[in-house]
Amino acid sequence: MSVAEQIGQQLPYLRRYARALTGSQHSGDAFVRATLEAALADEALRDKIGEGRAALYGAFNRIWSSGHIEADALIGDGGLHEQAAQSRLSHITPEHRQALLLVTLEDFSREEAATILDVSPGQIDALVAQAIDEIENETTTDVLIIEDEPLISMQLEGLVSDLGHNVVGTATTRTQAREIFAQKPAGLVLADIQLADGSSGIDAVEDLLKFGDVPVIFITAYPERLLTGERPEPTYLVTKPFQEETVRAAISQALFFGSSRPLS
Repeated sequence: MSVAEQIGQQLPYLRRYARALTGSQHSGDAFVRATLEAALADEALRDKIGEGRAALYGAFNRIWSSGHIEADALIGDGGLHEQAAQSRLSHITPEHRQALLLVTLEDFSREEAATILDVSPGQIDALVAQAIDEIENETTTDVLIIEDEPLISMQLEGLVSDLGHNVVGTATTRTQAREIFAQKPAGLVLADIQLADGSSGIDAVEDLLKFGDVPVIFITAYPERLLTGERPEPTYLVTKPFQEETVRAAISQALFFGSSRPLS
């Protein structure tokens, strides 16, 4: 398999990681694009990326850490959420968040994550622990869960409550989601994409976003339906079956960048 084919297979997931790290599709894609441009200009780097998935993420990390992206490349038209993302970038502790996202969202081993971030495995453990401490200090918010599988819905309710947030309701259909949100707007939405009555969680989320900007985390067994590049892709996308730590990391990032509403 050629290097280009290897990168092509991993590109949707690298873009997902970049969106979760930066808080927006536009900014995340700017860093991914800079990584690919660097590989095109440097044969040694291109060969290094061909060594595997961790090497590709390592190359991305070096671009991200350097911050060598033109300012206008980071300015998108994503509205309030985009503006919130950019204002928070100057305050983020990227190494902590990266370590957590790498071992949860991207499912790298601690050794692979250590290679990507160019630190020791022991440092990865410390960084993840620090990131978890940051999560526990996040501002609480109201959460709407859109999920038609009862056991998963209960698991998410428990996880959200353990983090100190308030579940305003659980919906199994697009109509229910719209009705709950209209009565009690949430500061965060966790949504499946395939719902009980055949309706779409994607459509449900689009309905909710008409009420105003709110961070959304999609939790689905069908990530390929959202990672097509044909439409705006979700900033936060967790694959089923999931680890609770992965959802915690996604919630942390969503609330860090998002315009979440405090508990009323």
